[in-house]
Amino acid sequence: MAIVVSQIKLPLEAPREEAFRLAGAVLGNPPVRRMEIYKQSVDARRREKIQLVYAVWAELDCDEKALAERLASPQVAYRETALPQVTRGQNPLQARPVIAGFGPAGMFAALLLAREGYRPLVLERGADVDARVEAVERFWQGGPLDGETNVQFGEGGAGTFSDGKLTTRIHDPLCRYVLQELASHGAPEEILWRAKPHIGTDHLRRVVKAFRQEVTRLGGEVRFLTRLEDLVLQGGRVTAVATNQGQIPAQAVVLATGHSARDTVEQLIRRGLQVQAKNFSVGARIEHLQQEIDRGLYGGLAGHPKLPPGEYQLSQQGPGGRCVYTFCMCPGGVVVPAASEEGGVVTNGMSYYARDGRNANAALVVSVGRQDFGDDPLAAMGFARSLEQKAFRMGGSCQTAPAQTAGLFLAGRGGLRLGQVQPSYARGVAGADFDSLFPREIAEMMRLGLRAFEKKLRGFASPDALLTGVESRTSSPVRILRGEDGQAPGAAGVYPCGEGAGYAGGIISAAVDGLRAAMAIAAYYRPLEG
Repeated sequence: MAIVVSQIKLPLEAPREEAFRLAGAVLGNPPVRRMEIYKQSVDARRREKIQLVYAVWAELDCDEKALAERLASPQVAYRETALPQVTRGQNPLQARPVIAGFGPAGMFAALLLAREGYRPLVLERGADVDARVEAVERFWQGGPLDGETNVQFGEGGAGTFSDGKLTTRIHDPLCRYVLQELASHGAPEEILWRAKPHIGTDHLRRVVKAFRQEVTRLGGEVRFLTRLEDLVLQGGRVTAVATNQGQIPAQAVVLATGHSARDTVEQLIRRGLQVQAKNFSVGARIEHLQQEIDRGLYGGLAGHPKLPPGEYQLSQQGPGGRCVYTFCMCPGGVVVPAASEEGGVVTNGMSYYARDGRNANAALVVSVGRQDFGDDPLAAMGFARSLEQKAFRMGGSCQTAPAQTAGLFLAGRGGLRLGQVQPSYARGVAGADFDSLFPREIAEMMRLGLRAFEKKLRGFASPDALLTGVESRTSSPVRILRGEDGQAPGAAGVYPCGEGAGYAGGIISAAVDGLRAAMAIAAYYRPLEG
């Protein structure tokens, strides 16, 4: 328990210790046991006077809650340390809880269940992270696509080959717990206080391995190259799971399969689980020089040692309820081949921890929904798949990605006119016409976004900004329905969770959802005996 003092603004040159002094003054200088930085962000709205904005975590030798109530200041908030509240049920387990997928949701569900003595069994369709890195790098260097071990599938989930961004829009108190667990498993300590924390792909690989090692040390098991193929249901309750390695008894199954397991979703629909189409987004990756993004955000202070590489998050409403926005911005990163199905091109963004690459990239995407594919979940997945397949053909059917420079795209002319921004996509790009790739409404919204974002961030729509397509895995196109108890209707014991089930959007929210699935299982069952 502690008090958080926020909105402490300091010039770039001020030492961070000054934030502690000002926080104490706001609190009336009570006796302090410990202070630390809770959050640090950048206020660059006035580029001639950029400031660092701090929130300070203060543990006091007094009644902290009473002090916060007495001060009644918008700068002061009382915080209780949030931990997963596990209540053990009394129903007996005859088999280990099964977790399908070892991305953020599956990792955190497995860790919590292992710590509580439930000895979970994790089924991961892809390989362990070391073998996965080898398979992905072979693909990026021109080798064949492995449909089971790739950017989407394998230990750590899709986030392992990304920037490892930890920003989230949810305000669940368990978010802080997730950050602390990531840091304790090898993520940089600064994720606990940066307003826009990230781990970096290079660090994430070590973090996910550390999670697996703890799960197994506590009695759990992770089986790689083991794909969930079906659920065995009797009387509306799960009794086993069918995998490519055989059938496994199961009373409690966590579905944490990630947003790209389309074959799994198709089988769940055939099995009778209730699945709905949901809104998601499609578009392309846009690349700029990182130094130009820094200059657009920070002006003359670009390059200051206390300023992080520039990041942006932009959005604009359009006609018909559509929105165009940037997503998953990767400072100093690269655009990566991210396909998981033969015959499709998929792009994603990735940064290492240092974020020191020449280019910045982000998804420039447009919301799609019922007006594009109706209410059928198979049609929603098919909409994204059709764009990926069209991009594959436009690139020459060889994982070369279709690309177009922003100047030509805005002018309605296909092709590439490369300038300072050179493509980073490892499999190469081919000049294309995005008006032939995307439906007209999508292409026009992307143009609307380029023009609107240029007004907010100078240089965003520069003629040599490079668009590479397609970005189609922004989130799951479907939601696997669940009740208040976390279980799928008509399939008791099945707990859909995370991004693939349509209940999360990113590492943090998926991890929190995985924790809550584990807590729901623990609340019903007691640990396996013997």
